[in-house]
Amino acid sequence: MTTFIERLDAAAARNRSLLCVGLDPWRAAMPIDSIADFNRAIIDATSDLVCAYKPNWAFYEAEGISGIEALEATIDAVPDHVPVVLDAKRGDIGNTAIAYARAAFETWGADAVTVNPYQGRDAVLPFLDYADKGVFVLARTSNPGSAEFQDLHVRGPGTEGPLFEEVARQVAGWNDNGNVGLVAGATVPGELARVRGVAGTVPILIPGVGAQGGDLEAAVRNGTHEDGRRALIAAARSVIYASDGADFAEAARAEAERLRDAINAELERMGRPWA
Repeated sequence: MTTFIERLDAAAARNRSLLCVGLDPWRAAMPIDSIADFNRAIIDATSDLVCAYKPNWAFYEAEGISGIEALEATIDAVPDHVPVVLDAKRGDIGNTAIAYARAAFETWGADAVTVNPYQGRDAVLPFLDYADKGVFVLARTSNPGSAEFQDLHVRGPGTEGPLFEEVARQVAGWNDNGNVGLVAGATVPGELARVRGVAGTVPILIPGVGAQGGDLEAAVRNGTHEDGRRALIAAARSVIYASDGADFAEAARAEAERLRDAINAELERMGRPWA
């Protein structure tokens, strides 16, 4: 059984990339009508430049049945060597969490999913029980309002500090199956560094570069493990909407290549180049 971490590491090494491209279709910004065709063109143009793809459930659900069908076609279009992270931010308890996990991993065939830890370990456990799949748990998100709760000062078992850091610490301790990941935003590089400081070898999904304005080089320095790996630096709008014309796929490739090369240049400066 190949695990998510093994697939992620293999894709990153194969493509010499820590770039994760978000597939977030928004009709008003798309130059063609078909979501499935749009995504296929982006995937075909960039699949040798990424370590993962990250379709965001909300954009497909917003389109109704046709959007769900487009999500299925999108996941099917991703080459086998590139893992798919379903960005659904699930969070519930009991049988509902079990059903959400089954949907992500069995129905949709995603390699990993994002989840919300607000309801505690038992709500995340149904996802973690899929030992070959990845589970990215929200710690410090990239949106401006995230500090309202995530930065609250708390006391944990023998620790004291911001809530997001306690979440990261506890979640890293749930890694019995080696399939835990964390989410921390590029827009908060100091907080990202603190998450990495307690995460060990756990991979971190890092949204917020590109359209959200996160510092790419800081994301690389603060978000990678000491070997310069185990980070998925995510960009969506800046890549997939790099052009609104007929050349949208070529423009997406150019932007993805620029981001990948900028990430790799920072890894070189850190003394962590690809072999």
